[in-house]
Formats: sequence, C-alpha cells, structure tokens
Amino acid sequence: MIKRISLISLSLLLCTSCVSKKIYTDLEDKYANLKKENRSLSDDLSLISKDKTKLSNDLDKLQLEYDKAARELSQLSSNYNATKSSLDNLRLSYDALEENSSASITANSKKNRELLAQLETKEQALALENKRLGELRDELDKRSKRVAELENVIATKDANMRALKDAISKALTNFEGKGLTVEQRNGKVYISMENKLLFQSGSWSVGSEGRKAVQQLGSVLAENPEIAILIEGHTDNVPYKGNAQLSGNWDLSTKRATAIVNILRENSSINPENLTAAGRGEFAPIGSNDTSEGKAKNRRIEVILTPKLDEISKLLNEI
Repeated sequence: MIKRISLISLSLLLCTSCVSKKIYTDLEDKYANLKKENRSLSDDLSLISKDKTKLSNDLDKLQLEYDKAARELSQLSSNYNATKSSLDNLRLSYDALEENSSASITANSKKNRELLAQLETKEQALALENKRLGELRDELDKRSKRVAELENVIATKDANMRALKDAISKALTNFEGKGLTVEQRNGKVYISMENKLLFQSGSWSVGSEGRKAVQQLGSVLAENPEIAILIEGHTDNVPYKGNAQLSGNWDLSTKRATAIVNILRENSSINPENLTAAGRGEFAPIGSNDTSEGKAKNRRIEVILTPKLDEISKLLNEI
C-alpha cells in the first residue's frame, strides 16, 4: 500500500493537471476502501461486544434451566419418598388384615402392586432427570469457561491498550501543549497531532520538531507488533491553492498522512503490513471551521491504533 501511494506521488510530479484528476479519483477510491475497512473493524468490535452480551444472556438462561431442573428433581424425590411411605403403611395394613379378610388381602395386594409399579416409574423418571441435570451442568460449565476465556481476552486487550496509551503519553510528554493529545476510547488509542507541530502551511514536509515526535511515537509502536496503525490526514475547509500538482485538500491530507507513514517506516522494527495511510480532507472536523481556533484543531494528523481481533474471533467460533 505504501509503495503504491509513493508511485502515485511520483506520477503527480511528472504528469499534467489532467492526469492529476485521474490520480485524485484513484486516491478517492483507495480512501473509500480504507474507510470501509476501518468501518468493518469497528463493526467487528461492535459485533464481538454484542456476541459477548448474547453469550452472557445464554448463560443466564442456562442457569435458570438448571435451577428449574434442580427444583423438579427435588419434587420427584419428595414424591418418591411419599410413595415409599405409603407403600410401607400399606404393608403394615396388609399384615394386620391378612388374618381377618381374604378379600381385603386381595385388595391390598392389588394396591401394593400398583404402588410398586408407580414407585418403579418414579425411580425411572428420577434417573432420567438426574441424567438430564448432569448434562445441563456439563453444558453450563463448558459455556461458563468459554465466556470467562472471552472476557479474559477482552480485558487483556483493554489493559494492553491502556498500557500502550500510557507508554505513548510518556514518550511524547515533551510535546504536551504543542498541539498533541493522546486518548483511549472504544477500545482504540487515538493520537492527534495538529499541523502546527508537523507541517508548514500548505506543505506536506514534516518539520524537525514534528519528525522527532513521530520518531518517538514509532519507538513505542515498534514494541507492539500486534497493533494495526491507521494514519489519517485532515484539513480545515479552506480550499487548497498551493502547489499546482495537488488537486485540493483531500490530496494534501493524503500526502501528509503518507509523510508520517514514511517516517514510521524508517524504524525497521515496525511491520509495514500494520501501516495504513488515508486522507480525509476537510470532511471529519473536530472543531468549528468558523473560528481560527477550530480550524487549527481540524488541521491535524490522527494516528489510530487498533488491537488485532483474531484471538477473539477464534474463541467465538469455538463457542
């Protein structure tokens, strides 16, 4: 991806304004794909959170079913004991009446056989219920274990992202108050650097102070190879009228994002496959373009760090 964008930049320097229009269209298509990929990652994370909630709900339902089965087992045990007690009483009555009435003996014998049959039926039902209860208990234990593993993985990734955010904040502490902020939200880490730290007006060449900040950021990212790194360029809404080789703000924001990627690639410990550059022009403002302060906030580079979700997806498939 980086090599492809570099080729596009070289073509921009060599071609006429008509060719620049084609390149702008290509860049716009590439950005749409990058935006779709980023949205897909966000949707995946949202689906994972929903799946976790569904698993927790399924676990609660399974617990309710288990509790219900336990109550039914208790009731069957009570019925069994009551039936056995009745049988014992009938046996006593049978012994008492045996000497007085053969008719009574016959009736009691019949009743005795009926109670024995009932007792056998209840014993069979009790055995089946015990078996079903054991199966439910095994399934409950299995689901509980998977949910616990999933929660542990999510908690670990959240903790790792918090640690990453803290490490970045510490590494860039010298740039506080110079248009740089670091925050964590929605399971991601966002590093925002205003253009006053990185670029001169209308330029995509990174200044010495900005280069130092990006290099220090890269030293932290190099120690976290399981993080996807998206670099987004942003502008205010003032139309770009600088270099004729650029078609506008979107083109400028893309070149600035690519410039940051190129500095990060100077660190050989950063995997280029983890890097993505995107330009968003003036279409994702964080401040009002009606004030100079708001425009300054909108002219920025955002580095968005996202944890890879392969392990979570594997656990969900196993469940």
